[in-house]
Amino acid sequence: MDAKRMQGIGFAALMGAAAGAALAAHRGPRAALKAAAVGGGTLAAIDAAARARQKPGEIPAVWARIAGSGALAAPVGWAAGKAGASPLAVGVAAGAVAGAMGVRPQKVALGPVVGLAVGAALRNRPPAQAAAASVVAFRTVSQLVFRDPQVELVAESATAEQLPFVVPLEARTRYVGTGYVRDLAAATGGTYEEAVADIGIVASLDALAGPEFDPAAVDPRVREFYEHTTRFALDIVPRWRPWVRPGYLLYRNLVARPLGQANVPMNLREAQRGMHSRIDTITGADGVVSTRGWIRSFAHNGEPIYVGIYTTYRHGERGYVSVGFPLPQANFTATLAPRPRPDGGLRLTSKASDGQTGHYLSYIDGESRALSTMAVHGFAEELDVYVEDGELRADHAFSLFGLPFLTLEYRIARKDRKN
Repeated sequence: MDAKRMQGIGFAALMGAAAGAALAAHRGPRAALKAAAVGGGTLAAIDAAARARQKPGEIPAVWARIAGSGALAAPVGWAAGKAGASPLAVGVAAGAVAGAMGVRPQKVALGPVVGLAVGAALRNRPPAQAAAASVVAFRTVSQLVFRDPQVELVAESATAEQLPFVVPLEARTRYVGTGYVRDLAAATGGTYEEAVADIGIVASLDALAGPEFDPAAVDPRVREFYEHTTRFALDIVPRWRPWVRPGYLLYRNLVARPLGQANVPMNLREAQRGMHSRIDTITGADGVVSTRGWIRSFAHNGEPIYVGIYTTYRHGERGYVSVGFPLPQANFTATLAPRPRPDGGLRLTSKASDGQTGHYLSYIDGESRALSTMAVHGFAEELDVYVEDGELRADHAFSLFGLPFLTLEYRIARKDRKN
């Protein structure tokens, strides 16, 4: 048995011991000690069995993950009980947290409902038992109700060539920020140029040609936007669905701003303060641009909105756009397929279901450059760029498990040639 597997089983034993002690603590120290031994052995056996059945490229079996999550909840429930929380309150809170971690809006709503039911049924039992039971019940119910996987392990250790739909570029510090491409050039070599004039997020739309998309049918103004993006200025109107606002506000303050990445305007007033947009590049020894980073920031304070690395590639007869958003030691990639619009516009969609499109979260090993990649199935987006009443427009729509949560509406205007 390899060291990594032994470490995993050992960690499971510790979790099980802590859970057993928490679940039996109300019966005294001796009972808690015995329960810790039983819990540690049981969870270690579950983890060992799951790992023995686990195939390369798979995540552990769901029953093992459910058992582990219940074990994690028990000590937290015990601590909440010591602080004065009732079993009912602990059950609701445990269900709510488990639902929130499921991300899917339907799971977020289901979590506290299951927690309420379990907490009420166990209102005369210790809070640790209410917490563990609520989490296990929620995970079991959600597994039965929501059959489609939220995430799927695509590769445990793969090369960039094996995963062409992933942009294998990570942030090498905890902060991404507007200087990301400059820092990448310094770390990897190549010639860095900031705010390149007259360049696009793609070199040519012809790279996207395929059976479903003919670049020749695209309106010349739409083509110009993609191939010469810096000729244009963009005004943005964010339209958030009310149900997602509280969660996004927490995410923005706790994650996006400290990270310097994926910091979308919260409302129209904030967007109207203006934004700066530029494309930074890295050019290789062959004189070809190898990296195009579209960087947007708020005009009033320079705070990053997002840093996206745009690439194109071909798979079979089809071309794709991949946009990588660097994260610390990781990358979140959106791979989109081109589709024509009847008005000469261009739609880029992650909903093509062709084995390439989708959203991928990858950990990137700093030494070997190997990718550990998960597909995030619940996330979807479509970007429409088109001409309406003689003006360039764009609608960038996002959804989570089929529920729309954000649309970014753009008005795109050519900059003054004098600037």
